[in-house]
Amino acid sequence: MTSAEVAARFLLAVAVAVVAARVLGWAAVRLRQPRVVGEVLAGILLGPSLLGALWPAATEYLFPVQVMPGLKGLAQLGLVLFMFLVGVELDPGLLRGRGKTVAYVELGSLVLPFGLGVVSALWLYPRFGTGTDRLSFVLFIGVAMAITAFPVLVRILQDTGLAGTPVGAVAVAAAALDDVTAWCLLAGAVAVTASTGPGEVLVVAGLAAAYVLVMVLVVRPVLARAGSVSLPVAVAVALLSAWATEQIGVHAVFGAFVAGAVMPGERSVRARLEEQLTTVTTSVLLPVFFVVVGVSVRIDRLNSLYLWGVTAFVVLVATVGKMVGATGGALLSGSSRRDALTLGVLMNTRGLTEIVILTVGLELGVIDTTMFSIGVVMALTTTVIASPLLRLVRPDVAAAVPRRA
Repeated sequence: MTSAEVAARFLLAVAVAVVAARVLGWAAVRLRQPRVVGEVLAGILLGPSLLGALWPAATEYLFPVQVMPGLKGLAQLGLVLFMFLVGVELDPGLLRGRGKTVAYVELGSLVLPFGLGVVSALWLYPRFGTGTDRLSFVLFIGVAMAITAFPVLVRILQDTGLAGTPVGAVAVAAAALDDVTAWCLLAGAVAVTASTGPGEVLVVAGLAAAYVLVMVLVVRPVLARAGSVSLPVAVAVALLSAWATEQIGVHAVFGAFVAGAVMPGERSVRARLEEQLTTVTTSVLLPVFFVVVGVSVRIDRLNSLYLWGVTAFVVLVATVGKMVGATGGALLSGSSRRDALTLGVLMNTRGLTEIVILTVGLELGVIDTTMFSIGVVMALTTTVIASPLLRLVRPDVAAAVPRRA
């Protein structure tokens, strides 16, 4: 295949990814589901799980091996910009003044699912370990169980009219704190995986901590003094931050998230960056990421009752951990039963954020394709059930139809 043919196939692959994600995303919204459910399904359907099984020649034509490096590079750019947007959307002010309810909900929704994930991983490791050390596998499964999809949660609140209510404010603040803690745990898991011993882990952890301090104490004040941050400057900061954390030994997504979090705190600045980056990131770059994910997902390999039983077990553990942890924490803080159940449902949403965690684990070889596929099913299931459960707990709210993430 000549370079011109590779370029042409690359353009075709991107076009197919964008159209498929758009169509299935629209269908998901019509079914009162987050758009990301349809977009992820689009990537899976274009991969070996469906199209590759029914029409192998079509998959080979659309996504030949010569095109995949370019698609993976574009997908990585989309992933970095998405995580930058997650950081931009994080309002540090939400973490203040919410009292013990936020602390109880966040701790419950983090500690219990992480603990259950660790215990489950000890059982899963002999069956699905890929040759990596057990500690890395256990940490990644624990983090994957503990994550909450902050962007999905925010949009569910907006579309149900719960945004701005006391329970909505607690949910957003708890989810924000939960995500910050989970990304720090992910950074630690990556450091453990990439290191050759305890000494190297400490070095990577120290460098990561120093880097965060530099971003908060140096970069953030500089950006704040500059006033309005232009789009090229913001993107450059995001990419450089992602590169820096990758060099340290922590995944690029952590650096992108930190870069978004240190953008100037003025709502107008952050809203402008969101508006400028969201369309191209979610409409063009993320569909390519979904296709790359879809090529790695092998639903067809879940071809036995045993594997589907394991998948159901993972979904159950993830759901019970999040919902019981968040609900129990809210009840202990004095919330009403309905508000506590609402928080449990909201904190169980995982969406694209979960798939980011799983992709990091797959790239590092911590989990294999089968475990990755099980995790993707878990991410989709916990996201799909959020809207129906919320309508069941609070029949007074409007139908939840999140627009993105």
